Amino acid sequence: TLNELAVSDVSNVGAGRACYTMFLNEQGGILDDVIIYRLDRQDCLVIVNCARRAGDVEWMQTHRRGAVEVRDISAGRSIVAVQGPRSGSLLEEILGVRVSGLGRFDVVAVPALGTQAWAARTGYTGSDGFELFLPDLDAQRVWTQALERGRSQDVVPAGLGARDTLRLEAGLRLYGTDMDTTTTPYDADLGWTVAINKPSFIGKEALLRQSAQGLSRRLVGFELADGPVPRHGFTLVADGRQVGRVTSGTFSPVLNKSIGMGYVEPSLARPSTTLQLIVRGKTYPVAVVKLPFWKGTSGAPAAVAQGKG
Repeated sequence: TLNELAVSDVSNVGAGRACYTMFLNEQGGILDDVIIYRLDRQDCLVIVNCARRAGDVEWMQTHRRGAVEVRDISAGRSIVAVQGPRSGSLLEEILGVRVSGLGRFDVVAVPALGTQAWAARTGYTGSDGFELFLPDLDAQRVWTQALERGRSQDVVPAGLGARDTLRLEAGLRLYGTDMDTTTTPYDADLGWTVAINKPSFIGKEALLRQSAQGLSRRLVGFELADGPVPRHGFTLVADGRQVGRVTSGTFSPVLNKSIGMGYVEPSLARPSTTLQLIVRGKTYPVAVVKLPFWKGTSGAPAAVAQGKG
C-alpha cells in the first residue's frame, strides 16, 4: 500500500532502511513530505510533518488496501534530534547502543528504551546526526543526559529558529512554506524522489502530464551580497517584471549573508542568474545559486532538539 501512496519506490527500501518521499493528491500537488522507515518485513514507521498528522493519517486510512493497518502512535511519544559530527559518540554513551556504525538513512531498534523506540541516522539540519523516536518519559531523560554529558563538548539545545536557519542553509524545503498542494515535486526541484516508471501511485498521471507540458516555475536558491533578509512573499523581479516570489529566507551566520529560496520562471533558474528582490519599495540584486548553500562541517559540536511526534 505505501508503494502506491508514496512517489518513491518504497518496495526497494529494505528492513533497517529509510527513504525521503512525498504523498501527492490526484493533481500532483504535495500533500506532505515524509520519511518512511522500514522497521522489519511487515512494519513501517512514517514520520510526517506535525501540522499534517491528522490529515495524513486520514488520507492513508482512506487509501489503504487489503489487510494493511494504519495506526497513529503519536500520543505520548516524542522525537529527539541529536545533530552534529560528535552526536554518535554522545548517544552511544547515553543509550549503550552502537549507532556510529549506522549509515545515512539507517534505522535500528533501541531495546534500552522499550519495545517501540528507534534511532535513525536522519535529521533536518544538513549536518550528520541522529533522530530518536521514543516515549515522552524516555525523551525527557535522553534530553537531560545529552545536555549534561555534552556540556564539556559545547552541546547546546536548539529550537525551531536555529533549525530553520540550518535547514535553509542546507537547501531543505519546509512544507507549508516552500511547497504545498499547489506545487508538485518537479516544481520544488525534488523530481529525484519520483519513481515515475513504477506501475502506479497517486498523482502519477498528473506528473506525466506536467513532464510532457513542461514546468511553469521552479524552486531556486539565491543569495544577496548585501541587503536585508528576504521574507516569505517578497517579490522577485527581472527586467522590470515580476518573475517569482520568495518562499523562505534568513541571514546565514556561516555564510555571513542573506539567503533565500523561491519560485521563478524556469528560464531564470540557472545558477549565476541575477534577479532583483523588492523590499518595501527598494530593489536589491540577488544571484541564483545551486543548492545547498552549505554542506556542513566536520568540526561542529552537537545540538539537541526535541519535538512531538
